[in-house]
Order: sequence, then C-alpha cells, then structure tokens
Amino acid sequence: MTESQTLILGCAGKSLSREEKSFYRGEAPWGFILFARNVAEPEQIRDLVAEMRDCVDRPGAPVFIDQEGGRVQRLRPPLAPNYPAGGALGALYRDDEEAGLRAAWLLARLHAIDLSRYGITADCLPVLDVPVEGASDVIGARAYGKDPSIVTALGRASAEGLMAGGVIPVMKHIPGHGRAFADTHFELPTVTTPLRDLRKHDFAPFQALNHLPIAMTAHVIFSAVDPHNPATTSGRVVEEIIRGEIGFDGLLVSDDTSMKALSGDFQTKAASILAAGVDLVLHCNGVMEEMVAIASRARPLEGKALERANRALASVSGHDGKDETELRAEFGQYFEAVA
Repeated sequence: MTESQTLILGCAGKSLSREEKSFYRGEAPWGFILFARNVAEPEQIRDLVAEMRDCVDRPGAPVFIDQEGGRVQRLRPPLAPNYPAGGALGALYRDDEEAGLRAAWLLARLHAIDLSRYGITADCLPVLDVPVEGASDVIGARAYGKDPSIVTALGRASAEGLMAGGVIPVMKHIPGHGRAFADTHFELPTVTTPLRDLRKHDFAPFQALNHLPIAMTAHVIFSAVDPHNPATTSGRVVEEIIRGEIGFDGLLVSDDTSMKALSGDFQTKAASILAAGVDLVLHCNGVMEEMVAIASRARPLEGKALERANRALASVSGHDGKDETELRAEFGQYFEAVA
C-alpha cells in the first residue's frame, strides 16, 4: 500500500480518466472530494467513489462533499431532497429552541443517510461562521445565525446528527469567516476587528466544538494576529489561535486552493499551507495541471498529522440504526416542503 500524501483532491468528471487514475496511483492522496459536476445517478456515484479508493488501494479512503442544504448542496433531487439552509434552522431555533435543535440533528442525520448510500464518508458541515452586518453573502444564509451561542448549539446538533449516521463532520471555516467583506472565491478579505472581539464572537463556536474531528480553514486575514497572511497560510493563526486559544487538536484541512483568495502559483500555495501547520491541502476543481503542481509540494502524511487523520477516521463507527422513513416523517413536521 502506497503511503498517503497530504492531499485531498477532486476530479474533472463523472468517472476517472486514464490520466487521473495514473496520477492518483502515483500521488496517493489521503482523500477525495466530490462536486455537482461529478454526480449524476446512484450507480455512477458509487462506481466513481470505488474507482477513487481503488487508485489509492485503501477501501476506507475518505470521500468528502459539501452537503449543507440551501444553495450549497451538491446532491440534488432525485439523488437527495432539496434541504433548507442553516439560516432556516436558526429561524426555527429562535422561535422554539427544542424544535430548532431537533430539526438540525434530523437534517444532519438525513444527510448522513443520503451520503452513506453512495459511499461518501465526510460532510463539510457544520458551518460555524457567525456573520456580521454588511459581510459578504458568501456565507449569508448558510450560517445558523448572527449569535455565537445559536451557531454553537445548532452546529453541535448538526455534527452529532452526522456522526450518529456514520459520517464525519468537518467544521468550517476556522477560526471564522463571518466578518469577511469579500467572497474568497474571488479575492482575499482582511478582518481588522480587535482580538478581544474575535474571541467573543468569531472564535467562540469553534472553541466550544474543538473536540470535533476535522476543521477547514478560512482564507481570511485577521490583522490582529497576522496582518500579512490569511489563516490558511499563517503559522501564527494556526499555532496561536486554532491550536492554542481555540484548542483544536483535530485534523486541519485547508479550504480550496483553487480559490482566488490565495496568491502565488499552486506550488507556492501548497508549500505555504503545509509550512503554516495545516495538515492537508485541499484542491477541488479537478484541473490536472493545478493538481500536479499542488502534489509536487505534498509530503507523506506522518507524525501528528497522521495521528489526527487516523483519529478522524475512527471518530465514527457505523450508524445508530434509526429508520429512514420515520426520520424523514419527523423532519417533515418542521420543513414540510422537504418531505
């Protein structure tokens, strides 16, 4: 078995090309990620996932997806129902806390059912960002609310729902994306808020849920910590804030390196991410030239990073055996349009 490298990679289409298979066999990424372009029908998804795992000779190689609900949902009908965004759960919680928490757990538990049937093992959820007025809509309704305590409560319920269904949660975007006034898909935002305010507002949900197995970084500059580098490539943010103040000792994954927020060529991006102390470099768009460049700066997954990766994989074991029909019926009491 080839030693895993510090990579999570996407692919271009609905099946692997000969070039992709050869590349994955040679580079041995630790995991893979799927997007809407990669999914069409059930057997095709299962076959693609199996192809990916076969390339790295690891039946348990993790396969990630962004399945939040709302506008960030890669599996759509008939592969999975259209679900509400996090903001809808937050609205329900503000009216009825118990109902909001139950709905959040149920939604995540249903995500786990949807993903597991295709062999997908990790969901980039919960979104623990706490937006402020005027911030970029890149988070927007994806957030559970603008109150850190609400985000924490619903984020916890969502993570527990995923894990009850045997799917690994990935909290994002640590240490917080809610104050970004620019869309990181296109440009790099700078947050100038004092550290004392960040601690009470932005960092709080991540600190409360620092026991979760995986976190994804924010492509955001926090000038109070490091005025020159975004969290994803900042050793100070990673060590002093994420590992230190927030106390997260789980597997740390970069946000997508193909986003425009990060500067430099792809070799530079990958090298900077790993040098900052991030465990894994994520590349999503499946462009071979970019993946080759990213992989040229990868290294074997070993030491503490390997320990964290193994802990993440061991954090879920099977599911709770709940009946899907009953779960969908109960969730339909809160959001009838989804049933």
